Amino acid sequence: MKVLLAAPRGFCAGVDRAIEIVEMALEVYGPPIYVRHEIIHNEYVVAQLRQKGAIFTDYLSEVPEGSNLVFSAHGVSPAVRAEAVERKLNVIDGTCPLVTKIHLEVHKYLKRGYGIFYIGHKGHVETEGTLGEAPDRLILVTQEEEVDYLPEPPEEKLIYLTQTTLSVDETREIVAALQRRFPRMEAPPNEDICYATQNRQDAVKAMAKQADTFLVVGSRTSSNSRSLRQVAEGHGARAFLIDGPESITDAMVVGASVVGVTAGASAPEEIVQGVIAELRRRGATEVEEFVLLQEDVEFKLPPGLVQLHRFSKANL
Repeated sequence: MKVLLAAPRGFCAGVDRAIEIVEMALEVYGPPIYVRHEIIHNEYVVAQLRQKGAIFTDYLSEVPEGSNLVFSAHGVSPAVRAEAVERKLNVIDGTCPLVTKIHLEVHKYLKRGYGIFYIGHKGHVETEGTLGEAPDRLILVTQEEEVDYLPEPPEEKLIYLTQTTLSVDETREIVAALQRRFPRMEAPPNEDICYATQNRQDAVKAMAKQADTFLVVGSRTSSNSRSLRQVAEGHGARAFLIDGPESITDAMVVGASVVGVTAGASAPEEIVQGVIAELRRRGATEVEEFVLLQEDVEFKLPPGLVQLHRFSKANL
């Protein structure tokens, strides 16, 4: 059995930034640091941060007034921001800059008189945050089959925006259905699906020509990880979403000559390496890295937090 290891894989710049923000806040303010929702959708990472003193909650009512609070990488609605101000919380914003971009686009297009279709997963925290930017103004589309039943928007100008972590292929089908139903709908000048989601999916598509089975490392709550599994299956491979090496079963790899391994944007590299070790134990004789491209994207940390961190280090 041969293993093909996808590159790029795992953590993206937004995830790196969010985790570093929580760790830096813990060093600056000390525990506890409250985090609105899981900072990223990965149970291993969340457990590590919880051990260091992070407390995760979906409800700001559970956060004591005046506490230090980090917003997760998925972003929040203005209503959540307002509640944080009301509770006098010291907010450190861990929202991925690519999610923030979409929030800004919502207001830009509404001011220009557009009706907006938002393509995303219902109930996903990123989707809820974006819809909260303009309640009752955005039309949520979750799948192609819904398009024929959507209400006719009153606006003459229409545009679509998307959740950052969707399957590129699935989104393309929904967009095509929207364009058939609403020919006047425009496309945004730049795609909203993030660079990391796109790159990881492109690597899987390229690897699918060689791999007959895929193991996607990522949590079931991770939208981009689930999308990777869908992409692999859509290109003819058997595909399984796994939390880590302990999730691998005989049925997943039996009869496989080439196993592709990739990881969602919120899955740490140490878990990937654990999966490789387990595959070696199960008979893998060769591990080859499949490099589609090199990523060099970095997002800046909140400058105020960085200054406080430098000051605290200097006074140790």
